[in-house]
Amino acid sequence: MIILSLKTDQPESEFALFNDHKQLAQIKYLAHKDLADTIHLKIVELLKSQNLDWQNIEGVICFKGPGSFTGLRIGLSVANSLAYGLDIPIIGEQDSDWQTNAINKLLKKQNDKMVMPFYGAEPNITKPKK
Repeated sequence: MIILSLKTDQPESEFALFNDHKQLAQIKYLAHKDLADTIHLKIVELLKSQNLDWQNIEGVICFKGPGSFTGLRIGLSVANSLAYGLDIPIIGEQDSDWQTNAINKLLKKQNDKMVMPFYGAEPNITKPKK
């Protein structure tokens, strides 16, 4: 099973491709405020490094938090959109062994259908200035 892994909770984003538990390729880069502009380009780069295309992805795993509000929101939006658009399963995890646990769930045919972020704290929303 070809699995796309996304972790966007920190300024340095991480994407990887797995064939079951075997890691095929990985990209780590300082995405920070450019994540929304670069995430798809980096996924394409990762896929091309293995002579794969979007349609080869059979499952998506993602780190769902805690972490950066914007980073998680962007990463999980892309992950959920890919899972929905490609009609493939998605698993979100948040512990230190998140990739292994998520891959195990995918291989057991589990599917979260949609992954919601866990930010680790209540949002800090400021009142608009008048």
